[in-house]
Amino acid sequence: MNEKIKIALPVIVEGKYDKIKLDSILDANIITTGGFGIFNSKEKKALCRRLCEGGVILLCDSDGAGKVIRAYLKSFLPPDKVYDLYIPQIAGKEKRKRVGSKAGTLGVEGMDADLLRSMFRRFETDSLPVRTPITKGDFYLYGLSGGENASALRDKLAENYGLPRGMTANALLGALSILTSREDFEKTAKALQNDLKNIK
Repeated sequence: MNEKIKIALPVIVEGKYDKIKLDSILDANIITTGGFGIFNSKEKKALCRRLCEGGVILLCDSDGAGKVIRAYLKSFLPPDKVYDLYIPQIAGKEKRKRVGSKAGTLGVEGMDADLLRSMFRRFETDSLPVRTPITKGDFYLYGLSGGENASALRDKLAENYGLPRGMTANALLGALSILTSREDFEKTAKALQNDLKNIK
């Protein structure tokens, strides 16, 4: 069995099945645009912008929809931080689909695993930073969920990391798990709790 390729840069793909495919071959942070959902999601756009600060790999399908999503992402991401990867146009359809794509070609999820590995090899790293995950329990402990001031605290925490206000606890947890370490999160969350106590 092939070991997963360690990739330090985050990877943006279109859908959950693309993510599942890449999760099977990569040890990396992989986020999805939700297809065209990225057009109306302030949270996803803000997360993509933050991810781009250190560079990001962009991998979309090679059909019309994929080109539109890639172009949209690149309209608000810094061009010098985006690494474009393109899959070849191979005729066919994924096994799980009853009907193939409009273009009649395979998407990222339908690509051969070895082909995808070869595409990501140049981004491979020997080691990745070891991170202790941030959990729902941590959010509860620091008053970010389940309390009367949870929403206000989440908004302040989101602003601290350059994310939009109004994020749900789950959305914010997912974003922070990619953007920061548990140690930095705890330090910031404690400071926000203390600020709130002082205001009272």
